[in-house]
Amino acid sequence: MNNSEQADLQKYLEEKAKQAQEKEQEVEPLSAYEACVLRESAKIHELIAEAGNSNLERE
Repeated sequence: MNNSEQADLQKYLEEKAKQAQEKEQEVEPLSAYEACVLRESAKIHELIAEAGNSNLERE
């Protein structure tokens, strides 16, 4: 997978997560714990994407 495909996939996944989060918030507000879990999950996804990009740059 090249950088462009990986970036597109990452954007798609982030958008889907955002849509899911917004849908859940419409039903009921998130607890502080749930909001924290979502923020940390987003950070992990960013780190994974950065690691993938740095690995591709080395090749």
